[in-house]
Amino acid sequence: MFLMITNLNTTILRKSFTTAKPFNHVVIDDFFDEESALALSKEFPDFHDPLWFVYNNPLEKKKTCNEWNRFPRNIYSTLTYLNSPQFIAKLKKITGIKKLYPDVGLHGGGLHIHGKGDKLNVHLDYSIHPKLKLQRKINLIIYLGEGWNPEWGGQLELWSADKKECVTSVDTLFNRAIIFDTTQRSYHGLPTPLSCPDDCYRKSLAVYYLTDAPENCPTNSKAIYIPTKEQEDDKEIQEIIEKRSRMTTAKQVYQI
Repeated sequence: MFLMITNLNTTILRKSFTTAKPFNHVVIDDFFDEESALALSKEFPDFHDPLWFVYNNPLEKKKTCNEWNRFPRNIYSTLTYLNSPQFIAKLKKITGIKKLYPDVGLHGGGLHIHGKGDKLNVHLDYSIHPKLKLQRKINLIIYLGEGWNPEWGGQLELWSADKKECVTSVDTLFNRAIIFDTTQRSYHGLPTPLSCPDDCYRKSLAVYYLTDAPENCPTNSKAIYIPTKEQEDDKEIQEIIEKRSRMTTAKQVYQI
């Protein structure tokens, strides 16, 4: 099993998490020990592997996989650990959230990969899990692209609640993790297409954690996207955003 580094100072991380802007988050470098991180990167499926589910529309260009039986051995073990009570106990200390549950189905999570020209419009994640009816509360994303150059883009942008500006931009460096709260009008994304070489990829491993849904919780079970500046007056884009945000129509616009 691949284990996260054990010297996490949860007290310091919690202070960083609760004071960060524009919403609670913390960035952790060297999340895995070096040997484990390198092994996970090497094992990461090739961009052209047929296992990927492809999103290709004006809002999102990416490939994902959340099927456990398709994961290579070490990635499988790592995701198992990240969904374990032992790791969730650490996450509770970092975030101060008393009740956190794993989503072992990896709804929206698992492996993500972006290549040259790929992007992800700024968006709000789904609020209510469509099957478990719990609230999505915490995102953990770990970046596994060896040698990723920030000049190629791919920064995770954290936007203001009014959707007017990027407040924080996080370089997605190798073996860097970010933990953030998704319930604080937590708009985020990578809206600028990547300019990396053809054979370089932005790789990430994503795990999401749930909590009991409070009263008056938003009920959306799909992400809500916002248009880029270039898309603001495009009626067709607005229609795609509407369809993408509804359970009944989202699949119609995954690939256009």
